[in-house]
Amino acid sequence: MPKTVALSPEVEELASQLRRRGVADVLDATDLTRALYSSDASLYRVVPRAVAQPRTVEELAAVLDAARAVGMPVTTRGAGTSCAGNAVGAGLILDTSRHLNSILDIDPEARTARVEPGVVQSALQIAAAPHRLRFGPDPSTSNRCTIGGMIGNNACGPRALSYGKTADNVLALEAITGSGEKITLSSAAANHDHYVSLAALKSVVQANLGTIRTEFGRFGRQVSGYGLEHLLPEHGFNVARFLAGTEGTLAVIIGATIRLVADAPYKIMIALGYPTMADAADAAPLILDHRPTACEGLDSRIVDVVRRTRGDVAVPPLPRGDGWMFVELVGDDMAELRLRGDALLAAAGASDGFVVTDPAEATALWKIREDGAGLASISLARPAYPGWEDAAVPVEHLGAYLRDFDRLLDDHGLDGLPYGHFGDGCVHVRIDFPLTEPGGAAVYKVFVEEAAQLVARYGGSLSGEHGDGRARSALLPAMYSAAAIEVFGQVKAAFDPQNLLNPGVLVDPRPIAADVRAVELRGRLDHFSKAVHRCSGVGKCLANTTGSLGVMCPSYQATREEQDSTRGRARVLQEMINGGVVQLGWKSPEVHRALDLCLSCKGCARDCPTGIDMAAYKSQVLDHTYRGKIRPRSHYALGWLPRWGRLITRARFLSRLVNMSTATPGLRSLIRWGAGVDQRRSLPQFASVAARRRVRVPASAGAPAVVWVDSFSDCFSGEAVAAAVSVLADAGYAPQLLERPACCGLTWISTGQLDGARRQLRNALDILHPLIARGTPVIGLEPSCLAVWRSDAAELLPEDPRVAEVAAGILTLAELLERTPDWTPPDLTGIKLVVQPHCHHASVIGWQADATLLAATGASVTTVGGCCGLAGNFGVEKGHYEVSVKVAEHDLLPAAAAHPDALVLADGFSCRTQLVQLADREAITLAELLADRGLLSE
Repeated sequence: MPKTVALSPEVEELASQLRRRGVADVLDATDLTRALYSSDASLYRVVPRAVAQPRTVEELAAVLDAARAVGMPVTTRGAGTSCAGNAVGAGLILDTSRHLNSILDIDPEARTARVEPGVVQSALQIAAAPHRLRFGPDPSTSNRCTIGGMIGNNACGPRALSYGKTADNVLALEAITGSGEKITLSSAAANHDHYVSLAALKSVVQANLGTIRTEFGRFGRQVSGYGLEHLLPEHGFNVARFLAGTEGTLAVIIGATIRLVADAPYKIMIALGYPTMADAADAAPLILDHRPTACEGLDSRIVDVVRRTRGDVAVPPLPRGDGWMFVELVGDDMAELRLRGDALLAAAGASDGFVVTDPAEATALWKIREDGAGLASISLARPAYPGWEDAAVPVEHLGAYLRDFDRLLDDHGLDGLPYGHFGDGCVHVRIDFPLTEPGGAAVYKVFVEEAAQLVARYGGSLSGEHGDGRARSALLPAMYSAAAIEVFGQVKAAFDPQNLLNPGVLVDPRPIAADVRAVELRGRLDHFSKAVHRCSGVGKCLANTTGSLGVMCPSYQATREEQDSTRGRARVLQEMINGGVVQLGWKSPEVHRALDLCLSCKGCARDCPTGIDMAAYKSQVLDHTYRGKIRPRSHYALGWLPRWGRLITRARFLSRLVNMSTATPGLRSLIRWGAGVDQRRSLPQFASVAARRRVRVPASAGAPAVVWVDSFSDCFSGEAVAAAVSVLADAGYAPQLLERPACCGLTWISTGQLDGARRQLRNALDILHPLIARGTPVIGLEPSCLAVWRSDAAELLPEDPRVAEVAAGILTLAELLERTPDWTPPDLTGIKLVVQPHCHHASVIGWQADATLLAATGASVTTVGGCCGLAGNFGVEKGHYEVSVKVAEHDLLPAAAAHPDALVLADGFSCRTQLVQLADREAITLAELLADRGLLSE
């Protein structure tokens, strides 16, 4: 913990207690960290006093002991993806994800795994896969949620239908109770009377057998409250399973042994269409007879959102109807599986349907549900929120419940996008509660109270998999009797008599409308505030998705620090607007520390389910911070780079002088210092003559096509412009070069000089728009510059109608060739390519046209996800070198090293520069690949 931080008396005493126990450097009470942990994925904002990240189980025990000694409440947190407010608290946040994330053992014979609580679910799946095993429950956050968090919430996911809830897969636990007792539990019947807490628990159970037998364990998704049914004598007093779903209110898990299940080699999907989603739900009981592993329901509301946001290409053909179920069957024999699929199709009572055996087609259909769920919170007329998002009813009542639920929404003037695990009777929904409007909190409270009554009438559960947290704990009396609620209190007292573990949850709950973040924003919602508050906290930015060509979030993958994630940065910006913890506005040091390592890759603009664009927010913060003030040196050197480039390449002697200076020892160090550049970076060589004057354009009778020579292609060494001219001529065009400079302002944007960027854009519009208005295609070579027209330009010049026309009229080379009649790509059979899409190309422009073109060449293509790490000025600036290198080491450098005989293709100037500086490997552009036949014969 930084010594300069002024600690509150409670935190100072906690730190003192830890020192007495020989524990140091696990506690952080900085305002930055408190801001990062002020929210999870729920409605709620609760600023903690401090955060602890113990490195060992022994340190975790010492932290709990110290907190108990000073009476500080403790909330345990894994990935922080709780939708119900289970992972926020006003005392100490205990983060187990940072260090306690080891898979201790996998026993293929016993089909078990022994893990620490911070193990990510998908990491366990990868480790178990060679044994053809998997952990059964698979929530939508599986690529970042932790096993400890899954146990705490009794997580499920779609395949819990076949494999059970997390509780059903817990075999043994090690935990520390609120009273400090370390307990070791197994699911097998055992005498635990030597544990004080468990002896007291057994007494509570024995005194309340009637209540427990009649009110608990009534159907599979009864997740709300404590799972007391596991403690019945007939169930062997299974405390390990009971602790699953107690939401960190009774004990802190320090280790778990969990069941693994066989991962069947074959799977198929059956897509079923019905007139409405409620009609589909009516048919769900029929589906269960066919032993599905998953049975998911959705309707046209979700599909329309995906189509509207992602385009028609994102929605493959569906069965006729406005409500659908996607059903998964698995097995060891594909022929037998197909027979089962046909039988299910015949028995499902659907209006239409078909069996899907192609995994890619099935993935595309599953992705509709996945994308729609992520987009739900930003796709309605008002922002949509969690709070009532995972209620469940017995499956035989699901259709009737859905009809009544829709009527309840209508009665309150609310809108939502329901979908869910229909085979389990569980329904997810995000609802547009008017939380930022006067009286909005009251509307929310009344609605959820009535929704709780509705669920109770159908014998359901307020939560079907996320737990109750702050969102539903106060509603439990709608579902349970007063006697049952009293039992909860007695159980809590047995484990945590001081009420130090996650207070305000399940027992003595906080009011449901207390601590709601959005309510505090009333009157503060300008455009920037609305944008940063789109972050829902689900934490997709924590996941490593580069293997599936994701980009977000390269800085987090490099540092594994919450402050370097998209979510962490959004939280700090939210706190800046709130003004409670981060108090100095745009110039707050917490804000600048959080944004410092943002590469402005725009990966989040595509990959974040809520469309966070941290690159744009960083630019605005820098603009506000330095407006009218002296800026960092790099803002003048790198931010004005196009201006310097035009000046330097105006005369041969000047470019030679600059290139000689940047290569001369001593002098080059001085230049780097003056430019704010890291001393370990080589400075790229300027071209002796600008490409606009250097490249000769052949005469041609074809239709004109203009090459927009951006500042990087124009001023630095390279043959991309000449190659593009050659390819266009071969394709039948009459290529032309844009003779006047038309800078997009990219470097001004990335350094937060937005007035300068606007001036550059207006000048470029004056030059480009007349060409595009005449129907002349304009080709952009540098992806980051082209991406400005498709993203930033409209935000910076919202009133200029020319922006949209230019954005539509400037194409990548692949996009133009794709629509060029009679053009065929060269045959590159036998050529190996390692392809690094520029992160702006992948995230803003879209990579599909390039992927299709490369596939048509017959080349062997390895496409690299993630970011190269240089990212324009980022990796060059002093203080960023180490992270820049680590980002490159995540994907690009290993891919290049794994294919030493391949051509590396990278249209981005940054990507090519990073590769040559870190791996001494030259890369070429797509234009050079298509134009240079000699290169291919080498």
